[in-house]
Amino acid sequence: MGKPAPDHGRYRRHRMPRLFHDRRRLRIGLFGGSFNPAHDGHLHLSDLAQQQLRLDEVWWLVSPQNPLKGETGMASLANRLAAARNLVARRRRVRVIAPEVEFGSNLTFRTLQRLRARCPGHGFIWPIAVIDRPGYSYSALRTGAALLRRRTTPRQMARELASSRRNRIGWCFIAGRRHHASATALRQAGRQADRQSATAERND
Repeated sequence: MGKPAPDHGRYRRHRMPRLFHDRRRLRIGLFGGSFNPAHDGHLHLSDLAQQQLRLDEVWWLVSPQNPLKGETGMASLANRLAAARNLVARRRRVRVIAPEVEFGSNLTFRTLQRLRARCPGHGFIWPIAVIDRPGYSYSALRTGAALLRRRTTPRQMARELASSRRNRIGWCFIAGRRHHASATALRQAGRQADRQSATAERND
C-alpha cells in the first residue's frame, strides 16, 4: 500500500491532522470505497445522503486496497486520491481521506474504532442506507431486508441520528433521481481509448 504523494497545500482541507483536531461537533457520514475512479455518481450519492440524513459532512474513505477486489486495473492510491479531491473541489462538505494507510488495517470496524478515538467530538455515521441506483436497487433491497429486519424512512433515520438513539440498528432506502455513472464503465472506456490510440499510432 503506497502512501499518497504530498499535496503541497493544494488539498489542505483533506489533511487528516487538520480533521482530527477539529473541535466542532459534527454529524459525519462515512462513504467507503475504492473510488477507481471517483465520478459524478459518487457525488450524487453523497449529496442525497447528506440531504436526506441531515449530515454536516460526508467523508470519502478511499481504500488502499479493497480485500474483496483484485489489484488488476486498480489505479495507485495517490492517483485515486488526487482525482477524488479534484472532483469534490467545490463540495466544501465532502472530504477525501485514506486513513487506513496510517491505521494499518482495511477492516471497517477497526477504522471506525480509530476514527472515534481520534475525533471524540464528532458523531460518525455509517448507517445502512440503500440509495436508488440503476441495476442494483432491487438486489440491495432484498439484501437489506435479509440482513436487518428493522427498516426506517430516511426522515426517521435522520431523527434518530440526531438523537441519543443513533445506535439503533436499522436501514433505510433513499429514493431519488438515478445517476448512471459507473467506475467500471469509465475504466472500460479508458482501456478502449488506449487501444484505439495504440492502433492509430501503429497505422501512422
